[in-house]
Amino acid sequence: MAKIVNEFLLYLKLSLVAMFFGGTFIAARVLSQALPPFTASFFRFLVASLFLILFLLSRPIKLPNFKLKIVFQIFLLALSGIAGYNYLLFSGMKFINASRASIIVSLNPALISILSFLFFRERINSIKIFGIILSFVGAIIVITKGQLSFMTFGNIGMGELYILGCVICWSTFTIISKLVVQEMPPLTAITLACLTGTCLLSIPAWQEGQLFKFLQFSSEIWISVFALSILGTVLAYIWYYEGLEKIGASKTGIFINFVPVWATALAILILGEQITMSFVLGALVVLSGVFLVNKK
Repeated sequence: MAKIVNEFLLYLKLSLVAMFFGGTFIAARVLSQALPPFTASFFRFLVASLFLILFLLSRPIKLPNFKLKIVFQIFLLALSGIAGYNYLLFSGMKFINASRASIIVSLNPALISILSFLFFRERINSIKIFGIILSFVGAIIVITKGQLSFMTFGNIGMGELYILGCVICWSTFTIISKLVVQEMPPLTAITLACLTGTCLLSIPAWQEGQLFKFLQFSSEIWISVFALSILGTVLAYIWYYEGLEKIGASKTGIFINFVPVWATALAILILGEQITMSFVLGALVVLSGVFLVNKK
């Protein structure tokens, strides 16, 4: 009985992880309209870093041997997955809605597979290749709103280009993470990356001129910050790695496929976003491609 309860709780947590990751697009959309991108990113990871540190201190940890190579890799993690990704995310969300952004970000598994093949010589079978092609075709449909004749850089909006930059940053972050987790536990790596990223973000955030006006922030801004920090970063990562540890990457990855579904549903319910037929078609094609890319 206890085993069944524990399994149920684990699958419930992973379902919530998908919802939390999907909710980050909603909170990012709200924050992007109220704060400059570096300032929004800084407060997200300042709060997240504090909670991650408290979590790690509550359990026995072994600090890694900080060789120059490891320090450089942590810096690259912070630069790509924390500072770079979030600057581009908040910049892009000023221009496009949450549902479209989430579908474009769903290209991550496809690009990660390509980079894993190039850098680690991981196998890509014919099913994965077809899934990668489907993912990119679906993303093109979403980006161009079904008008493929608009597929030129002169017609693609800045929002879409920023979010495509997010895909590159996150895929780079994931590839570097594969090297870093050989030297330390994943949550230790995430915490160090968040701390380093917060430091990197502090200077451009200060230059934006909003950093010390936090007492003037509305309750909506703070709710979004804490949703991104605690739900979309701390709890999501802790429970995600718990899933990886207990049921493996294949079963855990299935839940991540539902992130754009949650993002779209929450965008409709909370932000009142409208969904077009071209979006539905593109989203279905992207999700089909993601499923094939993750298929074992």
